[in-house]
Amino acid sequence: MLDSTSGASPGRNAFWLPIWAGLCASLVSIGLARFGYTPLIPSLIEAHWFSSADVIYLGAANLAGYLLGALLGRPLAARISNGGALRAMMLLVTLSFFACAFPISLSWFFGWRLMSGISGGAIMVLVAGTVLPHVPVARRGLASGAIFFGLGVGIAASGTLVPLLLSSGLQATWIGLGVLALVLTAASWFCWPVASHKVAPAVSAATPRKLPSVIYSLFAQYALMAVGLVPAMVFLVDYVARGLGAGAQTGAMVWVMYGIGAMIGPLVYGFLADHLGARKGIRLVLLVQAFAVGTLAMVNQHWSLALLAIVIGSFPPGIVPLALARVHELVPDHHLQHVAWSRATVSFASFQAIGGYSYSAIFNATGGHYAVLFEIAASAIVLALLLELGLGFINRQNAASVRVVAL
Repeated sequence: MLDSTSGASPGRNAFWLPIWAGLCASLVSIGLARFGYTPLIPSLIEAHWFSSADVIYLGAANLAGYLLGALLGRPLAARISNGGALRAMMLLVTLSFFACAFPISLSWFFGWRLMSGISGGAIMVLVAGTVLPHVPVARRGLASGAIFFGLGVGIAASGTLVPLLLSSGLQATWIGLGVLALVLTAASWFCWPVASHKVAPAVSAATPRKLPSVIYSLFAQYALMAVGLVPAMVFLVDYVARGLGAGAQTGAMVWVMYGIGAMIGPLVYGFLADHLGARKGIRLVLLVQAFAVGTLAMVNQHWSLALLAIVIGSFPPGIVPLALARVHELVPDHHLQHVAWSRATVSFASFQAIGGYSYSAIFNATGGHYAVLFEIAASAIVLALLLELGLGFINRQNAASVRVVAL
């Protein structure tokens, strides 16, 4: 177990225990709770649990909850502890799986999907700050990738496990996901750092009172990235299964490819951050993603869809450690890094929720026109790239002006 006062581990490899806990938390709260819903959409509609429009709006409920969780995570941890809050959130999302096995009413289902999103948002705000201080500095990059690797594992598991469970019915599928979440919650329960510290004050007396102004450009970029990733995250399986008429089995296959990309993403994007720097890594990723999302509605060959799904799937979990690395580049102070990351997560969650409901409204207003959604998403990613390039140009101009004045 870990020494809660020093953050050091008496055992040589004891720091892998909190990493395991973080991986389980991201797997359950986002990998399964959010992404596990996507391959269920066609079956929820076909089984007449809810109407097509309601099923899409229920998917957006998780995104709205994610925003609330991002706002409530730090205050909750300040009242109890990081470890206590993380355990509670994992229990809450586990309970939501079992509750969703019973479609009592639209409001019941909406409420539990909202709760699962709250858990995911709170965990995303707290998990890195809880785990990384107990990991040797030389291994924190690897640890960050391992924590968010759980998102990809959850996505891949949802693409393989959900179709298998669906053979026993929708109710059995939700219960099966609940059992898996319960097992992972129990397996990680005692792996969180012992007596995790409560959240540190947002700003200490010895640190600057304000975040550097340049960080707000990252918040804007991160928000646009959220807008860009929602359509594939919510509609990809339904697009393949119903939009292209390829069937649920092909939709599930494409979702597995999305999951493979999600597992690769944190590792590849972390490699880019280490070797190119977070800023150049973000530029490269945005360029590739804009092309992939913009191309999605133009192809219908299974192999092309699978390849694009791998590329697009790398984006949601991969961009998290890359953005976190960018925060650390821009904000050297440790306490303000926590503040900046919380605000970045809130920015991401806000526009993810807005995007979720907006895309749902557009989808219903256009009679289920998927291409429009993907075009809007690609445009948001291009805008994020242009914002980064524009800021880079301004910074170079300012640096040149300073050199001229110095001469």
